[in-house]
Amino acid sequence: MNAPQPPAAPAVRRGEDVKSAYTVRVGDVRGDLIAPHAVSPHLVDVVERIQRAPWPQWLEPGVRMRREVAELCRLQAARGLTVLAWLAEGDAPADIDWLLQTHRLTGRRQERMYDAAERLADPVRELVVANWTWAMSNPHGGRVTAPFFASRAYPDDGYAAAHATMTLLQLWDRVPEVRQALAVAWAATRTPADWCKAAELRAGHGAEVPIFTYPRGPVPPKSAVRPWISRLLRCV
Repeated sequence: MNAPQPPAAPAVRRGEDVKSAYTVRVGDVRGDLIAPHAVSPHLVDVVERIQRAPWPQWLEPGVRMRREVAELCRLQAARGLTVLAWLAEGDAPADIDWLLQTHRLTGRRQERMYDAAERLADPVRELVVANWTWAMSNPHGGRVTAPFFASRAYPDDGYAAAHATMTLLQLWDRVPEVRQALAVAWAATRTPADWCKAAELRAGHGAEVPIFTYPRGPVPPKSAVRPWISRLLRCV
């Protein structure tokens, strides 16, 4: 009597690479397309919670404000890429208190997030790079990034969200040296949100839905990219 055979693996269409948590369709003119599978409620909640960042609501001129915003951008970029790595792996640790803290990113906590970013597969990282380079090269980048940050940070307070939006818009327009940091923080936190949205649409329609990204722009030269961005994105 023949031993029972394991069920056949599902057929993979040509040009696709199937992962445990997503499918990659290669060869598209805009780069690889990633279609996520189901996302657990726990991960959806984590994606929403990392958006609650203390973005400033009033523009205070001076070096201190710029430094604080740059540090918050670094934190948000690292948090976003950490959660993106969990989405790509299909799981997240039960204890995420260390991730939700909003004080300055240093020490073991920093290395833990940077290590998660290192694990990102190239097609997943490219989603972030596409959004980042688009924001950097598009004249409307500030108008897209500011309301996203503010609305997610203050979802239950329209007054605070409106003031944070105006503050971030003014920072983008008046302080060019912070645009790069704002753009990468936006790309790193928006991409997990779009991942969850694509998974939600797939569940509703029963078909693969690729994750939306803006068209990729030129990558800045290495000499113009902050070291922490180079380490997190590994694209320069």
